[in-house]
Amino acid sequence: MSLSKIRLELARDHDFPDGSRERGYEFTAPLAQDGHISETEWKGARDRCRVRRFWNGQPDEVGHLIRKPGGSWAFHYDLLGDPDDDEAGYRFGNHKFTLGEYVSIKEHDDVSRTFRVVAVLPLKAFP
Repeated sequence: MSLSKIRLELARDHDFPDGSRERGYEFTAPLAQDGHISETEWKGARDRCRVRRFWNGQPDEVGHLIRKPGGSWAFHYDLLGDPDDDEAGYRFGNHKFTLGEYVSIKEHDDVSRTFRVVAVLPLKAFP
């Protein structure tokens, strides 16, 4: 199995016309050769599939990549605990996590934001 560390940064939008390197997510997931999240591999590594949400001016939130009933992917934050606070990835199962791709996440405030994949590195590259 090959786990990857994926970094997403806020893409440009009306509030951030140039996007933002200070707002986004870093998470660990098993990726297939084509860049899709491997559900089969995820099942054997759930505890290692962590997420960190970083947002300038706010404390980081730390949690896990989870599979919701019905098959969608989401970020569940350990300290929040409430499933209503999970942040859902829009069609994460269909997206490739490769450099330059865009993905959407519905955040705590029920606003969907677009993020750009800016890094995908093998987990073993991190100490």
